Amino acid sequence: MNKTVIITGGGSGLGLALANHYSTNFNVCLIGRTESKLQQAIETLSQTENRVSYHVCDVADYEQVQSVLHTIFEKETVHLLINNAGTGIFEPLHLLSKDDIEQMIHTNVYGTIYPSKAVFPHFNKQGFGKVMNIISTAGLRGKVNESVYCATKFAVRGFTESLVKEWEGTGIFPTAVYMGGMDTPFWDETDHIKDRSRLKSPETVAKMIFDQDDNRPEIFIDR
Repeated sequence: MNKTVIITGGGSGLGLALANHYSTNFNVCLIGRTESKLQQAIETLSQTENRVSYHVCDVADYEQVQSVLHTIFEKETVHLLINNAGTGIFEPLHLLSKDDIEQMIHTNVYGTIYPSKAVFPHFNKQGFGKVMNIISTAGLRGKVNESVYCATKFAVRGFTESLVKEWEGTGIFPTAVYMGGMDTPFWDETDHIKDRSRLKSPETVAKMIFDQDDNRPEIFIDR
């Protein structure tokens, strides 16, 4: 039986590009909040010989995450979770609303911690597994008009670095991925990036990640 890769935020952008690469070798299960986007994503992956599927789930909802991931592990031999779901609102701090702040913290931080916690007992029981956290260079240094976004990515960086130490010797490998901005729908509703032509495509970044996926604790696409 082929092993399975779970990808959160898999309906578009980097998540879908990663699914396209990983589905050449593995079964892929996409997780996202919007069923129509997931259905469209599955259609684009349907040419692969491996199985592609999806589950609707809000990764910031603890109970949903526990339930959905338990269901997946009952049916699949999962070897990799990619925590790719993320959101960003790019404004000076004083212009961010309470909802803006909570949305970024819930999706980027809880949405990484909850799935990682949910997969651990399953990975621990089977004796192998990987958790890849998509962080971006916003987890390496502060940036103008990205104060809260960077705060969430710094949090995920600390979380991932801690898991590398905590899970040492378990056969479970956490990986932090750092890349710059990509030309995705992420930027459609903001003018934070003035010239999107300088950004890498999701397909380029996904291939670079896929090619370096060898249990290393960090993958640097950009610094």
